[in-house]
Amino acid sequence: MPSAARAPRPRAPRPARARASVVIPNWNGAHHLPACLDSLREQTYANFETILVDNGSTDNSLELLARDYSEVRVLALPSNRGYAGGCKAGFEAASGEILVVLNNDTAVTPTWLEALLAALDRHPEAGMATPKVLLWDDHTRLHTTGDYVRANGIPDSRGVWEQDQGQYDQEPYVFGASGVAPAYRRAMLDEIGLFDADYQSYCEDVDLSWRAQLAGYRCVYAPDSVLYHKVSATGKGVLRSFYVARNTIWMLAKNLPRALWRRHWKEILAAQGQRFVSALRAWRGPEARATMRGQLAGVLGLPKALRKRSAIQAKRRADDQYLESLLM
Repeated sequence: MPSAARAPRPRAPRPARARASVVIPNWNGAHHLPACLDSLREQTYANFETILVDNGSTDNSLELLARDYSEVRVLALPSNRGYAGGCKAGFEAASGEILVVLNNDTAVTPTWLEALLAALDRHPEAGMATPKVLLWDDHTRLHTTGDYVRANGIPDSRGVWEQDQGQYDQEPYVFGASGVAPAYRRAMLDEIGLFDADYQSYCEDVDLSWRAQLAGYRCVYAPDSVLYHKVSATGKGVLRSFYVARNTIWMLAKNLPRALWRRHWKEILAAQGQRFVSALRAWRGPEARATMRGQLAGVLGLPKALRKRSAIQAKRRADDQYLESLLM
């Protein structure tokens, strides 16, 4: 993260037509923003615009931006649309051919964006790129090197909590781009759609990765693109428990091909059952009750998810064998 002892250089005015657009969703995150935005001023790659989407903050986020960060384009929404809705608004306003999301509770290294775009340039068949994310308080430990999905349908992060000892320094294809700082080609999003705003927060990145993979787009991991993340600084507890439980069900209903359902339905139902039983055993805790409410909301929302499924599957180009190979 930027040194507190050295003031970052002022950012040049945003370009009239940027190659990349960095979209930052924000809700009452004024205490996070200086480190994030100061680190963007240090980027070695200059042809990008920064768009901050404010989800109806009641802190001094807007005042801070107006006073100290005139180079940032601000979209002030009247209410909190969550991560998915905020990103969607930012993407629709962006001019770049590469659309990058950046969590507000991060600080990026100077070559973060340059390396992320270079990975996409080396892999024209990839519609997405994902960086190396390290913990804010421990730069030797990983938070994510991209997403993967288990055969039981539960997503997770590659390398989460591991010591960074170079084991993820290659540039392979992975299942999907983590929502901390994913990069997407606009052309891909024009085909498969943006984040599903119904999700509000959590799993919308995995849902988008599923849709991309189904449509034949790869995701490349860019190990030289590095940033630091305050894990769960902007969303945790009851909020996270509810949305993860609900959105996982919708994600599987929308995206998992029929052949993979036939092959893995027992594992998928067992994982959901285990999640429910674990929550039931801890039902006195608010997070456990939120998990159960989330699963119920997921089931009740299945008709709408299934209506979306038909349009997603109609765009599918990837075969069952390839999609099976993505599961761990």
